[in-house]
Amino acid sequence: MKRREFIAALGGAAAWPTLANALDAASPIVGFLYGISFKGPAQSYWAAFREGLASLGYVEGQNLRSDLREADGHYERLANLADDLVKLQPAVLVAAQLPATLALRAATTTIPIVFTAADDPVKNGLVASLRRPGGNATGINPMMNALEGKRLGLLHELVPDVSRIGVLFNPNSPDASSHSTEIEAAGQSLGVDLMIINAADQAALENAFAWMNEQQIRALLISADPLFLTLVDHIAGLANQFKIAALYPGRSQAVAGGLMSYGPNLTDAYRQLGVYTGRVLKGEKPSDLPVWQTVRFELVINLKAAKAIDLNIPHSLLAGADEVIE
Repeated sequence: MKRREFIAALGGAAAWPTLANALDAASPIVGFLYGISFKGPAQSYWAAFREGLASLGYVEGQNLRSDLREADGHYERLANLADDLVKLQPAVLVAAQLPATLALRAATTTIPIVFTAADDPVKNGLVASLRRPGGNATGINPMMNALEGKRLGLLHELVPDVSRIGVLFNPNSPDASSHSTEIEAAGQSLGVDLMIINAADQAALENAFAWMNEQQIRALLISADPLFLTLVDHIAGLANQFKIAALYPGRSQAVAGGLMSYGPNLTDAYRQLGVYTGRVLKGEKPSDLPVWQTVRFELVINLKAAKAIDLNIPHSLLAGADEVIE
């Protein structure tokens, strides 16, 4: 388990003690809960979050106190971490991704919560409706899971001769079961056999890729679980080693070495998360703030990764790409 001030997570650890001592005791506290950690690609999203906060006049270390708790991929720790944050009586609680959001919702029904959740927040009981959330929570729905059918279609277009496609899941994710059901339905509509592959840590990933190699599975869909964001370097390396075409849910994963990604613009989503947090700090009620849904999606192709696995990208995909990394 980790507990550290939010500014330290973003590179300002040395300055934090002085700034914290200078803060007025009346400055609001924002509690942050994340199921993984803010390493690697995730840092850019939190820079965008800070921009959103700053646009409403809130800056960590100046007029805002922050407390960050991370579970490092051990979702079973989230309940205790959420309870710790609630005991601080912060002005707002912020949850990154569904596992952390569910933990905070279970810990309090009174402290305002602003969340990001890749799956439908109504289906998961986070809000009563998208327009009128009700209760103490609202937030951002990047619609990551809703795009899995589209991602599967793009992967099939990338490697049309492949009849079996692997789908990588984190079995510890609270929405893994319903998520896999949705993807299997999309696979049936495309006429491809899907192999559900579970991995909850780095060692399991290595075993999964070795198994896929034995089974001659040459295409892999990476599900939208935050754990795989932090392990993208390892996943991309294994995909290159075994020459497996992998499609990821976010641009940062393609930039970090993944072959291809399709998903929402998460920079926009996290900036809006910061804006919503600021609006709640200014007195707006989560029950009155409609859930913000992403409308910008982007296809990113990494030609370096394609070369590493000796794959020619179809011209139709290159023509439709929002970004091509050479």
